Amino acid sequence: MRAAAAARGFTLIELMVAVFITAMLLSMGYGAVNQALTNHDALTARQERLLAVQTTMRLFTQDFTQLTPRPVRQPLGDGWLPALAGAPGTTATTGSSTTGANAIVTLTRAGWANPAGIQRSALQRVTYILEKGSLRREHWPVLDATMTTTTVRRELLDQVKSVTLRYMDVSFNWRDQWPPQALAGDPNANLRLRPIAVEVTLVLEDWGTIVRVIEVAA
Repeated sequence: MRAAAAARGFTLIELMVAVFITAMLLSMGYGAVNQALTNHDALTARQERLLAVQTTMRLFTQDFTQLTPRPVRQPLGDGWLPALAGAPGTTATTGSSTTGANAIVTLTRAGWANPAGIQRSALQRVTYILEKGSLRREHWPVLDATMTTTTVRRELLDQVKSVTLRYMDVSFNWRDQWPPQALAGDPNANLRLRPIAVEVTLVLEDWGTIVRVIEVAA
């Protein structure tokens, strides 16, 4: 009798209880793993966003600190464009960068790295454009580009509501556009003029307002 009782095994109720407990443990484990993966994805997205914002500000800083007073020829060759051209209104949602239309700012900078040793200038013509909430930086492969010269594009930041630039002149006054109005009788007087500082204001959908003041090297 005792041997038969010992060999009878588990009852159906005991098996159901065991299965229920196992299912609960698996559910709790799955929830913990799923939450960990969700947290990891969210952390990765925040890190990528932070890197994008930092990269954008770093490029603005590098370009303005290495601003050089080198005007460039008009694409049609019938005039000159200033070394730094900052349009009033400071935000652009449409337009073509190859003509400079609706660009936030266009400038000539020095220090263009050339690790491959290509025969080209160390100066670079760059422009920043905001289009449909996306900020990008473009540069021309040559300084004095023509109408057929294409730019090299680099997407920087999305979810951008606006980009505002202000320029401080030598009298420590902030201006919304650059260069200032040309002197009477001399339309080319301000082509090489540079500000002493530039204020960059980004308004992002997720981060709000970010402001950076960049000193321009003399």
